[in-house]
Amino acid sequence: MDTPIGIEHLSGHVDYHEGWELQRRTHESVRTDERGDTLFLLEHTSVYTAGARTHRDEFPTDGTEVVKVDRGGKITWHGPGQIVAYPIIKLAKPFDVVEYVRTLEQAVMDVCATLGVETIRVEGRSGVWVAADSPDVPHARRERKVCAIGARVAKGVTMHGLALNCDADLAAFDHIVPCGIDDADVTSLTAELGRRVAVDEVRPLLEAALVERLAPLLAREDEVVATSSVAVAATA
Repeated sequence: MDTPIGIEHLSGHVDYHEGWELQRRTHESVRTDERGDTLFLLEHTSVYTAGARTHRDEFPTDGTEVVKVDRGGKITWHGPGQIVAYPIIKLAKPFDVVEYVRTLEQAVMDVCATLGVETIRVEGRSGVWVAADSPDVPHARRERKVCAIGARVAKGVTMHGLALNCDADLAAFDHIVPCGIDDADVTSLTAELGRRVAVDEVRPLLEAALVERLAPLLAREDEVVATSSVAVAATA
């Protein structure tokens, strides 16, 4: 089926620097109309990345290298078992950055609902969350984030995107303060459902949800690209 967004599935575990450079090249090509709107879906090799608002005391406790990136938000981890989506799309004018982030969140919430995970938004925090357990439940869990959002809009074209934990090793988050949030936790689809939910199971669901939800935000051919640059949201 034809879609308004070109889809590229990258195989293996992509080095973060290679993925970032691919985004930069694609962003320029989309901005100049040499290429159409594009969505990359991939897994990264294990890496910590930090947005502009990250504090030093939120870095890994073991001295692991952190890659500083040009997105909004704070520090997070990417790696195997986590599906990352990078939409490189030209937004309609006037573009609404908050609406764009909410659209990414809704696409992920659609996927979670399909799989049987009930999710919420948390006031004042980006991303997709699972509500805290009732205090009456033994070993009640706090609010926990299943998907992080970290985006940038430059000259009307988006970069970065979202990271949804499928069957990722959540121990990687123990060495940082994810998104600078210390009063909540990180979870995965596998942890919530009690069965392994692999990236390959989630990938087609996420692709379909993003294409459907992002389509209304795309710029028309007669629209002039905006010139502002905005970094938004947090990842973890």
